[in-house]
Amino acid sequence: MTDVTPEGIPRKAAPAERDTSGPFDDTEANPVRPYIDLGGIKVLPREGLNLRLEVEEQTKRIVAVGLDYADSTLQVQPFAAPRTSGLWDETREQIKAQVKEQGGRVEEREGPLGAELLAEVPVTVGGDSSQSSKRLARFVGVDGPRWFLRGVIGGAATSDVEAAAKVEDLFRSLVVVRGTTPMPPRDLIPLKMPATPGTV
Repeated sequence: MTDVTPEGIPRKAAPAERDTSGPFDDTEANPVRPYIDLGGIKVLPREGLNLRLEVEEQTKRIVAVGLDYADSTLQVQPFAAPRTSGLWDETREQIKAQVKEQGGRVEEREGPLGAELLAEVPVTVGGDSSQSSKRLARFVGVDGPRWFLRGVIGGAATSDVEAAAKVEDLFRSLVVVRGTTPMPPRDLIPLKMPATPGTV
């Protein structure tokens, strides 16, 4: 269900205290923390965190940041968004339709980050369609100032409360760098390889 303002604009969907507890805008982040700079996203290193960049085959463009942590995976993507309206309500409806189209099940629920989706997605094992299994995934999203951050959580954090709390904390610690370049809403904010220590 899309929540709109009296003017009919989709509201921004975000935790009430987002500006102090994250995910953060670049202007809100602590400047002295040793973030890993991935362009549109900055990640705070922590013990046991592995970082992967997901690259689109044809274009060689980095399209997502994969974070392995607490026996779970968190895939995140930052998108440009309008200054006054949000994208998460509409994006949830699109994800619901996609999951159902794939023959999966999806339920909307209220989580620590606001409205989220818990989906059971069919997965084909080894290219054999008769060998399909189901994979659980949590879809989370937060509308920030001029950006929208989407996350897909897999692994232990879909069902284990302790792992979920750790991955939610990781998601909240992320910083989105929108930049000043004009971009159409829903465009992926460019991501880049992190600089090697000691280089500029």
